Amino acid sequence: MSDLTVVRTDKAPAAIGPYSQAIVVDGWIYVSGQIPLDPATGEQEKGTVAAQTHRVFKNLKAVLTEAGGDLSTVVKTTVFLSDMGRFAEMNEVYAEYFGDHRPARSTVQAAGLPKAVDVEIDAIAKVK
Repeated sequence: MSDLTVVRTDKAPAAIGPYSQAIVVDGWIYVSGQIPLDPATGEQEKGTVAAQTHRVFKNLKAVLTEAGGDLSTVVKTTVFLSDMGRFAEMNEVYAEYFGDHRPARSTVQAAGLPKAVDVEIDAIAKVK
């Protein structure tokens, strides 16, 4: 197997368990699920799913940048929502960040997410 590179940035929340923010291998970036935590304070973004999704994307972008990618190199995401009834709210913010780029995506309603947040997103991307 190729060498694995662990990605770590202070511009996104530290892992809250035994995992990495991301791993890079063979030119691919595997980003762990990002939740709406402010990396400076460790506090959860409160408010709407839209506000939480904005924070998730800030975290996701920070990890991708540290790993050598960006949103334009994302090929797949998985979105976890606490309530599928909030899909439209999340989806509107999601579209803002990806623009015309349309990575493959799965969206799943989860019975429970870390720290009882309402949205979590992970990603697979290519290194630039």
